[in-house]
Amino acid sequence: MSKKELTRSEEVRLRRETENSQRMKRAAKEATRPMPAVSTRTTTTAAPRRRPAQNTRRRFQVALPLAPDDMRPLSIPRPRFGMRAVSFILAAILGTAIYMAYNLPMFRVIQADVIGNQIISPIEINAVLSVAGQPIFALKPDDLETRLRLNFPELVSVDVNVSLPNLVSVTVLERHPVVRWEQGGSYTWIAEDGVAFRPRGEIAELISVTAESAPALTLSASDPLNPVPFISPGMVQSLKGLAGHVPPGMAIIYSPDFGFGWTDPRGWRVYFGTSANDVELKMRVYESMVNSLTQRGIRPAMINVTYPTAPYYRMSQ
Repeated sequence: MSKKELTRSEEVRLRRETENSQRMKRAAKEATRPMPAVSTRTTTTAAPRRRPAQNTRRRFQVALPLAPDDMRPLSIPRPRFGMRAVSFILAAILGTAIYMAYNLPMFRVIQADVIGNQIISPIEINAVLSVAGQPIFALKPDDLETRLRLNFPELVSVDVNVSLPNLVSVTVLERHPVVRWEQGGSYTWIAEDGVAFRPRGEIAELISVTAESAPALTLSASDPLNPVPFISPGMVQSLKGLAGHVPPGMAIIYSPDFGFGWTDPRGWRVYFGTSANDVELKMRVYESMVNSLTQRGIRPAMINVTYPTAPYYRMSQ
C-alpha cells in the first residue's frame, strides 16, 4: 500500500502536535528530577550558620499546559477618574445640599422671636420682617436690622440673630414717649431725644403740647438709620422743666414766634421760649411781674419772659 501524501495544513498540525508532546515530556522530566543532596558541616569552634527563612523553603516546578498561539488574554479596561469626573461629583453633591437646604421644611422660619419690646407688638415686627416661610440660609441679619430701623423710628437699636435650624431672634431697644404733641387735629409721641413716632393709645403721664405749627429745625442725624428729630432735645428738656408749673387743667402751647407757654387762668398768655436754661428764674420773674401789674391794675394780653433780664408784656389791641 503506497504512503498517502499529506497536505500542507496537515503537516503543520502534525508538527505542532509533535512539538507540544516533546515540550510536555521535558516539563514532566524537570518536575520529577530529584533535588541535589545538601551536606552540612559541623565545627566545634562556631555555631552552624543558618540560612535566611526565605531560602529554606523548597521549590517545586509544575508543568502547566501552554496556551494556544491564537488565544489572546482577556483585558478589562479600568475606570479612569479625571478632574472633570471629580468636579461633576462635587457639583452634584453641592447642588443636592443646596436644594435640600432651601426646600426642607425644617430649615424654614415660622416666625421671629421678639425680645425687649414694650410698645411695638411682635405681630408688627414680624409683619415688617416678613421671614415666615423663608429658608434660614436666605436671611441676612444686617438687612433685617436695617428694615426694622427704617420702619420703626421708635427703635433705638436692633439686634437680629439667625441660627439653625430655623430660629430668628430679634432684640430691640425702644424709645419711650415723653411728650404728646398735638397739631392740626392729630398728635404724635416724642421721645427724650426729640424723635417723633406713631402713638399707640393714650398715656396719661405724657406732657401735652398743643402747637400752632411745627418747629423750623435744621437738625440732622449722624447715623443714616436714625430718624431726624422732630424737635430738639433742648426743647424736650424745656418742656420737662415747665411741666411742673403749668396751672391745673391747662395745656402747654407752642408758638413758632414765642416758644412754649400757656394760657393763664387770669386771662392772658405767657411765653417762656424754648430754652431749658433758667426755667426757675423765669418763673420767679413771671410771678414778680404779675404781682406788679396786678397792683397797678393792669390786665395784659400777653407776658413774655423768654429773656428773664428783659421781660415785657403787651396789652390787647
